[in-house]
Amino acid sequence: MKRYLSLVAFWAWFAPCTFGQSVPSSTVKVEKKANFGPLFKNDDVIKLRIVTNIKALQKDRGASPANHWGELYYTRKKKGDLKIPIKLKVRGNFRKASKNCIFPPLLLDLPKKKDKNSIFERQNRLKLVTHCQSVEYIFHEYLVYRMYNLITNYSFRARIAQVTYEDSAGNRKPEVSYAFLLEDEDDMAKRNGAKLYTLKQIPIPRVDSLQMATVAVFEYMIGNTDWSVPFLHNIKLLAKKGGIYPIPVPYDFDHSGITETKYALPAEQLPITSVRQRLYRGLTYSPELLQQVFTRFKTAKAEMYALYQNNPNLKPAYIKRTLRYLDEFYELIDKPKEVKKIFVYGGGKTEGAGVVIKGLN
Repeated sequence: MKRYLSLVAFWAWFAPCTFGQSVPSSTVKVEKKANFGPLFKNDDVIKLRIVTNIKALQKDRGASPANHWGELYYTRKKKGDLKIPIKLKVRGNFRKASKNCIFPPLLLDLPKKKDKNSIFERQNRLKLVTHCQSVEYIFHEYLVYRMYNLITNYSFRARIAQVTYEDSAGNRKPEVSYAFLLEDEDDMAKRNGAKLYTLKQIPIPRVDSLQMATVAVFEYMIGNTDWSVPFLHNIKLLAKKGGIYPIPVPYDFDHSGITETKYALPAEQLPITSVRQRLYRGLTYSPELLQQVFTRFKTAKAEMYALYQNNPNLKPAYIKRTLRYLDEFYELIDKPKEVKKIFVYGGGKTEGAGVVIKGLN
């Protein structure tokens, strides 16, 4: 597995973190869910059926996958199935490759004009995170999105779906599996009163401090090092009207320690041998700002744990391991000496902090 890595310029990483010190309150609900349709209003599992040429779709994993025509059927409780014509194409980077995923992630392109009674009202483009190698991974990664939703509105919403994949050519039997739908990035930006910021090579010190610290601490909590702000790798940046500094929003957590995917490995240049080993890759922030971030995590702790406790979609052993993994994080942030060692003195000064991951192939 090749990894494309580079070192950020010395000044970008080790300059005192005085840039991006605006601290907007993300506790205020700025979203109006009614404006974005009903899809992400609740967490019930939705049943979908996708009809397309499965073989042609799965083989199209090159650098520029084509659109494939298909039909999306949504099961409604009282009115029966609703059919929506769609275009599908394979997406992703690591998970797009057939050597990594048996079933690749998909992008669903829905028509703008749809039945107003459809759950997909106001939805045009949606990512479908498929089972890749194991259905277990779907629930593991989905819950990471749910946890981050509890921390901040600057996060992607997700919803579990039970999907039947039906081959329009009739050459293979229907396959039923779980997946989750991921909110469109433009919708995520709009409900937060922002637009996507697409300029690359933005150093971390020039990103909003509070939100960047929140992202870095969260990635540390879940054991994820597979992200980069300058290369916009598994990070989206938002530009708010009247705001000075872009706001980071993380996504793609399948290489995190908490998801326990068998294919996840840390980059060779990082001083860890397993993704279960935590490594803080953020900058040094003031103790006051860090405490503000830690307070968010502590406030959401009970709800985070509730996502896992007695969850019928998770194996009991995984629940036990995950809660223990989270316990380690929460115990650590209550120890001032450990906080100083890892987040204050260690921020921006470790080998791991200086490595920028462009992506994985």
